[in-house]
Amino acid sequence: MLAIIYLLGLVSISLLFIGIYNASKASERKIRLPEALNKAPKVKLHSFIGVILPSRRLLERLNLHEKLKHKLDAARVKLAAEEFFNLKLFSAIAFGASTFFVSSRFQALPFTVGALLGFIIPDIWINRQIAKRKYVIARLLPETVDLLALCVEAGLDFTTAVRWIIEKTSMNPMVEELAFVLEEIKWGKPRTQALKDMSRRLNIPEVSTFVQTLVQAERMGTPVAEAFTILSEDTRLQRFRAGERFAMQAPIKILIPLIFCILPVIAIIIGGPIFLQFSSGGLLSGIGVGK
Repeated sequence: MLAIIYLLGLVSISLLFIGIYNASKASERKIRLPEALNKAPKVKLHSFIGVILPSRRLLERLNLHEKLKHKLDAARVKLAAEEFFNLKLFSAIAFGASTFFVSSRFQALPFTVGALLGFIIPDIWINRQIAKRKYVIARLLPETVDLLALCVEAGLDFTTAVRWIIEKTSMNPMVEELAFVLEEIKWGKPRTQALKDMSRRLNIPEVSTFVQTLVQAERMGTPVAEAFTILSEDTRLQRFRAGERFAMQAPIKILIPLIFCILPVIAIIIGGPIFLQFSSGGLLSGIGVGK
């Protein structure tokens, strides 16, 4: 019976995370501003999570509200900061209670370990989403810059070129960020400031270089198409060097499975028969017969 209750608890937690993940992936073509995300209609489950524990004031006193908000915006998770914090509390309580169902009695150390594990699991998931999104953006940036360069060379300005890319290409994280910038420009924010906000929000070296090049070209009056061509070559060179760094790390990383997985097997295959013969006395008798 306790195993069934424990299994149901894990299934409920899994369904909760799946629901939040699906909600974050919904409406990919519809890009909203950060201010509009708070005003947008949310899923009832999210509203319930945010209302049942009003932790917004606590987060503001601890200066964690803006930090969590920026992290959720970077991961494109449609949750408010207090909702995410309440989700962490629910996860900590659920994992801590699961230790009670397993051991059939309350123990302080397993409960504390389970609660800490449940509290940090949402952060680990958010960090993985952010890292995955940053990796995809860094991979797609050179091709996006090439498309922008072609559009600008064809006679379009930067805003029209961005709008053409959004309408004609398939939606991906890089296009989502450009659509985000375009929406901010439509709402009256200067283009330079919108690009700087994108660089600060993503915190990716390649995107920061892209924004700095655009801002410098606009400030100095240099042709944007030429800046795009140089920037595309630089981003591809950075990606090539990043691949070289990963390739240089491969021999070091392969030592771990080689030492702990492959070498013991080889030692068992080679030395196993010799050890068995030696332990049974067959090896010594064979040497005596030979003499």
